[in-house]
Amino acid sequence: MTLALEMQAADLRLNEAEFYRLCQANRDLRLELTAEGNLIIMPPTGWDTGRRNSSLNRVVGNWAETDGTGIVFDSSTGFKLPSGATRSPDVSWILRPPLEGLRHRA
Repeated sequence: MTLALEMQAADLRLNEAEFYRLCQANRDLRLELTAEGNLIIMPPTGWDTGRRNSSLNRVVGNWAETDGTGIVFDSSTGFKLPSGATRSPDVSWILRPPLEGLRHRA
């Protein structure tokens, strides 16, 4: 079982640009920010979880390639949500038209 460490980041007063720089400076860490400003540090997954996530990405990716209406992202992709949170789901799929209007960073 993998447990995430959640810490109060409000005292750090991280804005979006600072959170982005923190992520860039710590690429080996999986960092998320909750809508409440809490920083979540996700540890690496174990073998079983990594295998399941890989299979899930393959299945969703194969479906998306056949369907052609959207794009699949892995767990390394962070999404800024309307709540203000920045989260990285295990796998995600986004319909192409809405995707074209979203901001992204390389």
